[in-house]
Amino acid sequence: MPESTMSGFMPVIFWVIGGIVVVVAIFVIVSAVTNAARVRKAGHNPLTLQTDIATKLLDSDALSSQPTVEARLQKIEQLRAAGTITGEEYDTARSRLLTQL
Repeated sequence: MPESTMSGFMPVIFWVIGGIVVVVAIFVIVSAVTNAARVRKAGHNPLTLQTDIATKLLDSDALSSQPTVEARLQKIEQLRAAGTITGEEYDTARSRLLTQL
């Protein structure tokens, strides 16, 4: 390309790139404001939402390495069926599991 055409072409490229950057920035801002409004409407603080979710997850049994209550009930059922524990031991273990809920 001749130098004179190139010098006229460069400002156009900067305007186009600048326009794209502005459009993307506006999109990001509108998305953030919309999400924050939706979170507030649901009764949560958008500034602490990630921490709130992380805390609830850590306090729940979702990350626990312990078997679920259902799996533990099934295990004591198998132990009773195999004769490893008595009916009384089964009832006691089942009662303890269910009261932990």
